[in-house]
Amino acid sequence: MSDRSIYEFTYRGQLAESALDKAGRKGKFNNDATLADIDEALNFDLLDADEMQDSVRMARVYAAITAFEKSARIFIKKVMQSEHGETWWAEKVPQKIQQFAEDRRSEENTIKWHGTRGDDLLTYTEMGHLAKIIENNWDDFQPHIRRIDWAKSIFSTIERSRNVIMHSGHLEIEDIERVGMNIRDWVKQVGA
Repeated sequence: MSDRSIYEFTYRGQLAESALDKAGRKGKFNNDATLADIDEALNFDLLDADEMQDSVRMARVYAAITAFEKSARIFIKKVMQSEHGETWWAEKVPQKIQQFAEDRRSEENTIKWHGTRGDDLLTYTEMGHLAKIIENNWDDFQPHIRRIDWAKSIFSTIERSRNVIMHSGHLEIEDIERVGMNIRDWVKQVGA
C-alpha cells in the first residue's frame, strides 16, 4: 500500500467519524452514564413495567450483595497479604480453587469482545471459595472472625439469595432482611 493510499484511507476514516458525530452519534458508554442513559441503552421502555419494577427492586438487593462480596474479597486479600506477603495466593490457597480461578479467567479472556473481571485471581472465585480460603488459613483469620462456622454460614446464606436474584428470581422481604442482617453482622465483626 502506498503512502498516498494510507493517507486517503485515514482521511476517509476521519471524515466518516466526523459525519457520524454530526449525525448525532452518542459517545462511548462510560462510568459517567446517568441512570437515564443506562435505562435507554437497555431499552427499559420495551420491557413489561411490572417486571421491570420488581427487577429494579431485586437489583438493589444485588447491589448490596455485590458490595458485600467485594469487601469480603478485600478483607481476605488484606489479611493474607499482611500475613504471607504477595505470594499468598500461590502458597496459601488450595490448588483446586487456584485452578478454578485460572480456568475461569482463561475462559473470560477468550471472549475478546467482552470485558473481564481483571487480573486478580481472587475475583474469579465463588463465595464458597472465600469461606474455604478462610477455613484453610484459620490461624490468620481467627483474630478477626472468631468462629469459622459463623463465616461459612454468612457466605452460604448470602450466596443463596444472590443466586436466586441472578437467575431472575424474587426474594421476599424476610430473605432481604436476612441478607441485610448477615451483611450488618459481617461488617460489625470484620469491618467494611
